[in-house]
Amino acid sequence: MSDSPYRSFREQSIHYFTRDHSGLPGAPIESPAVWRGSDMREHQSAWHVELEPADLEELDRELSRLRIENIPLESITQSRLHLPHLSQKCRDWQSRLMHGCGFVLVSGLPVQAWGESRSALAFWAIGHQLGLPGAQNPDGELLGHVKDYGEQSDSPNVRLYRTPSNINFHCDAADVVGLLCLQTARSGGQSRIASSVAIWNALYEEDSALAETLFDGFALDLRGEHRPGQPGHALLQPCRYGRDGVLRTFYHSEYFRSAQRLEEIGSLPATHIRLLDRYDALAASPEFHLDMWLKPGDMQFVSNHTIVHSRTRYEDHTAPARQRHLLRLWLSLEVN
Repeated sequence: MSDSPYRSFREQSIHYFTRDHSGLPGAPIESPAVWRGSDMREHQSAWHVELEPADLEELDRELSRLRIENIPLESITQSRLHLPHLSQKCRDWQSRLMHGCGFVLVSGLPVQAWGESRSALAFWAIGHQLGLPGAQNPDGELLGHVKDYGEQSDSPNVRLYRTPSNINFHCDAADVVGLLCLQTARSGGQSRIASSVAIWNALYEEDSALAETLFDGFALDLRGEHRPGQPGHALLQPCRYGRDGVLRTFYHSEYFRSAQRLEEIGSLPATHIRLLDRYDALAASPEFHLDMWLKPGDMQFVSNHTIVHSRTRYEDHTAPARQRHLLRLWLSLEVN
């Protein structure tokens, strides 16, 4: 792993989208990344772990040292961190993300006692034990604040994580996305994830030709995050199948659909619409997805290669200090 503080948005995007491809799978895939929510709900030990007192003591000491030495978050690298006990656990979590079910929920960070600033530093430090953090947009945002900014959800360039609206199933442009819950909403706002490999299998068994549409070029709406004079979309293949037998998926229902608003794209092919409708329906089925009600101190890490994630609409508290607030971290791993 490169000993850098973080990757730029461009560097991270290139790393993430450089996915090996050797051909179409030609059959349903067998992998630990294939799972259904109906099974995972009964096997929490496969994906839910708790931080132990020794983990927190080690982390607390290191955070205090960083504060004393006045090292800003954006200058912290892995080599500047001494977390031998926690880094050992992070290697196991990384293995689950890369070679297992593709997600892990870590509970027990004392966010209410530590406060937002110290909790953010802890989240960044843990991220460095898993991979290399990266910017989440061209503006270089390193830790996203997932909360309601009062923006209009029907604006064509809105980022729905900045509103209380429902967010459809998608992936982010990084190997792993992490969320740290600081505050919960009054109601709603559960995190919902599904195995993109299991969805591929179901699609292939239903209609192999439709499933293989995922290897076509799809236009992704850039929502205004493009340079002047450049196209407002990027053309990419949602699925890539490597020589290692791993199916890697980048899926973004809303951004694939909204690309139709762009003059250079126009209406999507009927097969693409049918594929998106069926993919969304499978992911939204309780048979396939797993709901997580993140509590304060919960950290969720999800592979953007084998998992699609979404969020349900929420109703917030009126008091600003109690409003729903999560921190978001994007990570690149050493191997895609």
